[in-house]
Amino acid sequence: MSATIIRNGRIIDPANDRDEIADLYISEGRIVADQSAISNQQSEIEQIDASGLIVAPGLIDIHVHLREPGFAWKETIESGARAAAAGGFTTIVCMPNTAPVADSPSTIAWIKDRAAETACVRVLPTGAISKGLLGEELAPIGSLAAAGVVAITDDGHCIQNSELMRRAVEYARMVGVPVMDHCQDYNLVGHGVVNEGYWSTLLGLPGWPAAGEELIVARNILLAELCDHHIHCQHVSAAGSVRLLREARARGVKVSGEVCPHHIALTDESVQNFDTNFKMNPPLRTLDDVEALLGGIADGTLEILASDHAPHAKFEKEVEFDQAPFGIVGLETELGLFIDLLVHKTRTIDLRRLIAMYTSNPARLLQLDVGTLSAGAAADITLINPALEWTVNAEQFATASCNTPFDGWKLKGRAVRTIVGGRTVWM
Repeated sequence: MSATIIRNGRIIDPANDRDEIADLYISEGRIVADQSAISNQQSEIEQIDASGLIVAPGLIDIHVHLREPGFAWKETIESGARAAAAGGFTTIVCMPNTAPVADSPSTIAWIKDRAAETACVRVLPTGAISKGLLGEELAPIGSLAAAGVVAITDDGHCIQNSELMRRAVEYARMVGVPVMDHCQDYNLVGHGVVNEGYWSTLLGLPGWPAAGEELIVARNILLAELCDHHIHCQHVSAAGSVRLLREARARGVKVSGEVCPHHIALTDESVQNFDTNFKMNPPLRTLDDVEALLGGIADGTLEILASDHAPHAKFEKEVEFDQAPFGIVGLETELGLFIDLLVHKTRTIDLRRLIAMYTSNPARLLQLDVGTLSAGAAADITLINPALEWTVNAEQFATASCNTPFDGWKLKGRAVRTIVGGRTVWM
């Protein structure tokens, strides 16, 4: 019988309101209550000394682009899963903007089979809301749910027709999956590539106004209330979005939002050198927006952290700023950035809250049976050294791409071991 004991770590398990120095026991890939459930043959028991480390449930990232099928030169399920493991993630949720689009059960089956063959972490697919991500006709939401998607989203695109979006939310409610939405009003945003304001004007780049996000957040709040079903707003970036979500949640509306590290680590001032590694959608915004996001994290308005990991090949980013694709990689830097910024520097939240935002909160949103260290749960575990100082080196990334604005950044806090089903997949 394979068994492991993780000794002397600070176990933080928000799902069970647990925070203590203790040992954790693993047998046959699952958490067990105590050492009596482990074989007495000590030579067969792996001992891991976690002194000074956080022992957390395996971290979950609910917003990842794995690019496969269709764009394997950017990323594959295998390379993306390796990057996730290197970042401390045991479960990742992949977006449907692939080729073909993940809008049919056959494509979902292909992704699941490919992940089973090549991925070292758990890969959970989402399905598209609309066929081809075109926003014109609903995808077969019931069939997608039966095929095993954990949510529906047109991420990378946004349905502009609110009546169509309403029907999508109603169908999602019937089959029991949440809706996740990339909030962007195309008419307001137009061809914007950076936040509309001082820097867009100074640099002569088309502006992407914050209202282009806030308008769709408001729409989603109204639809969530109308349909009595959960809508999750992806990569929230604007102060107005935080205000709208705060007010709606206070009324009990079933809405939520997530934050990506680049939207609190950087501002639109970063684009002044036309470096395309600072181009993402939604764009980097102002210091006022950053402070609003921090406030939303502090008071629980924004309850999930995610990367929006969006790999692109070097040649794709080595063009004029307005021609470059949106997006940056994030799986290997997000935990370090959030620990460094939220826990150490701004003291917005403590480690316990941060881990909840990566485990129990996303697990609850997507109704997943992961994100906990309960006895009987799969032994998905992340060991974190919150005091470890390290320097980001994009050339050493496990991801197939290296489009990051954080190369060379010095951070404090990092995952040091990732365990999936009782097996170490990265250390």
